[in-house]
Amino acid sequence: MDKEEQERGKMQTPEEHRLEAELRVCDPARADRTNPVTPQRVQWMADELKEGFETLQKYRLAATFFGSARCSIGDDIYSDAEKLAAKLARSGFAVITGGGGGVMEAANRGAYEAGGPSIGLNVTLPEEQHLNEYTTESKRFRYFFTRKVMLTFASEVYIYFPGGYGTLDELFEILTLIQTHKIKRLPIILYGKKYWDPITNLIQSHLVDGFGTIDQADTTFFTVVDSVDEAYDAVISQVHCE
Repeated sequence: MDKEEQERGKMQTPEEHRLEAELRVCDPARADRTNPVTPQRVQWMADELKEGFETLQKYRLAATFFGSARCSIGDDIYSDAEKLAAKLARSGFAVITGGGGGVMEAANRGAYEAGGPSIGLNVTLPEEQHLNEYTTESKRFRYFFTRKVMLTFASEVYIYFPGGYGTLDELFEILTLIQTHKIKRLPIILYGKKYWDPITNLIQSHLVDGFGTIDQADTTFFTVVDSVDEAYDAVISQVHCE
């Protein structure tokens, strides 16, 4: 923890996380007792956004990797993320991840060992998520929402490996932001057809054909790939720096 974080106060304890998770909007009195929205908390949020922007705006060309923290060295997902990040780093990309293990560690490691910028944006969790050792620069966040802003702010491409709820949450938020023109359309690469095809097929059959809740054009926001070379070629062909 750096001096700025110490000056803002201690990071949340597991008990504070538990209390925050138990809050219900329908019980504002209880919310006021256990987790009040104080000026200090609002300032922490503002500080995280300010410091995050200052950290990332120096990188002109960047790729953000998303994916499961539950894979490890020796797994195909880990190996492929590491190789892809290394290729992109050698092509001038800074690699940005959530700073944890699994795909995040693999991508940071690939960029780090290739000699490129490797940025980890870690988040404080009740069960501590440790920053992996393969970063050249890092930032620790209290809040998921401020961290998510940073994961998207500086990148020219978003690369999604197989993952859990967090990965899917991050994917669908980006898709929504692009669909609603809140951010400009940037390439989204979905890595691994065995994982992603059932999800993209569901989007087509259920959201487009079944219920009409999105347009056919909304299914063109992403590209599904199945190898490191295919992913690399998709990034290089779709990323256009202004």
